[in-house]
Amino acid sequence: MERKLFRILPIVALFAAGGLLWTLPAPLGLSVQTWHLFAIFITTIGAILFNLLPIVTAAIIALALSVLSGVVEPSKAYAGFSESFILLIVAAFLVSYAVHKSGLGKRLSLHIIRRFGHSTLGLGYSVVATDILIAPAFPSNTARSGVLYPIVYGLAHDCGSKVGDGTHKRAGSYLMMTSMAGLTISSGLWLTAMAVNPVGVEIAGKMGVHITFGSWLLYAFLPTLAAFALIPWFLYKIYPPEMKETPDAPLKAREALAVMGPISRNEWVTGAVFASMLILWSLSGIFPIDKAAVAFGGLGILMAARVFGVEDFKNQGEALSTLIWFAILFALSTQLAEQGFMNAVAEHFTHYLDGLGWLSVYLLLTLVYVLIHYLFVSQSAHLLALFGIFLAVGISAGVPGVLMAMMLLFATNFNAIIAPQGSSCNAIYLSSGYIQPREIYLYGGGVTLLNFIIFILVGTPWILALS
Repeated sequence: MERKLFRILPIVALFAAGGLLWTLPAPLGLSVQTWHLFAIFITTIGAILFNLLPIVTAAIIALALSVLSGVVEPSKAYAGFSESFILLIVAAFLVSYAVHKSGLGKRLSLHIIRRFGHSTLGLGYSVVATDILIAPAFPSNTARSGVLYPIVYGLAHDCGSKVGDGTHKRAGSYLMMTSMAGLTISSGLWLTAMAVNPVGVEIAGKMGVHITFGSWLLYAFLPTLAAFALIPWFLYKIYPPEMKETPDAPLKAREALAVMGPISRNEWVTGAVFASMLILWSLSGIFPIDKAAVAFGGLGILMAARVFGVEDFKNQGEALSTLIWFAILFALSTQLAEQGFMNAVAEHFTHYLDGLGWLSVYLLLTLVYVLIHYLFVSQSAHLLALFGIFLAVGISAGVPGVLMAMMLLFATNFNAIIAPQGSSCNAIYLSSGYIQPREIYLYGGGVTLLNFIIFILVGTPWILALS
């Protein structure tokens, strides 16, 4: 009885705080409706952050409250369920399961272990390095996470680390978090590694700041190299795997590959489908190819070939859960932006910049741009809502245009791991069960802080020297 009361009291306290926030007068010239939506949204984030409710439960309650209170119109509250990039998350997750089930994921992970498997830290670096190498061909970091996820999942299993038997912390949790963190730097290294990067370049160009593929890569090279060197090690220290050294792993991997024998029929089919999906995803930045349709098409072929059966859907409850919570939080975040909350906060903040030197303005703008991502459930929505405003304020305060533009563009990518809803990529890794939402807030927040320090201390002088 006492234990149940201990669990219920924090939930009651949080909702009471949310109710109090609801009753306060709307600040910053916001409408009462917008303020009430913010109260619901921030209370939901609090429930997830303090691990008071499962993320899907908190999201469903937020949806019901938003619609029943009249804060959000039903059609807009449910709009997230029709977003193609959210459907891409689900399809990519199911395809990843097929890659694992066919044995192809295991074979790929064993080859990585055979080469880099002397330590869990070495595996972490190999996963991030793989991501960086394939990133320029993928204009979607969500699609790229769908490629990396089955490999990381296979690595975890082959290290004897599984969800449900108490061994997830052995290696899997660290590898999942490291791969997710790696996406924050690979997406910022290449102009073509994230769909919204060229959009930011276009906006900057209209303000007289011109960035090319080559100049982007040059500006990003040194801070990204520093981040690559530090992030796997940093997570190894603050979120350590239980298994550190694996001197026998490469030999065991070679033996396991020998036992597996030649590539099976299902592996060939899965490999061909997967390779075709990669090619089409990589071409989606050039031709009008819908990435979600590619994923569903690949899944359909795998089902027709009986690699992924109808019965497999019964074991994929996490895919449905991911669809629900991400679609809801995306819709609520989008409504906050459309109702002017983000712009009001940004414009109010800029009033405090009068009289400051350009360096102070630059640091504060970048910091606030990163922190405000807690309220966004999409990197694209974040950039579209605030990039132009922050860039214009920075340039008017005397910040060099290239420096301000590049740092905001980098921040759009390196802040993605700040929260579970910070990027659609996070949803795929979270669905694995190896990591929990609260851990992303804690350790993902730590990675975001490290990225911020690296890009400010290393990236700032580097960009100024080159521009």
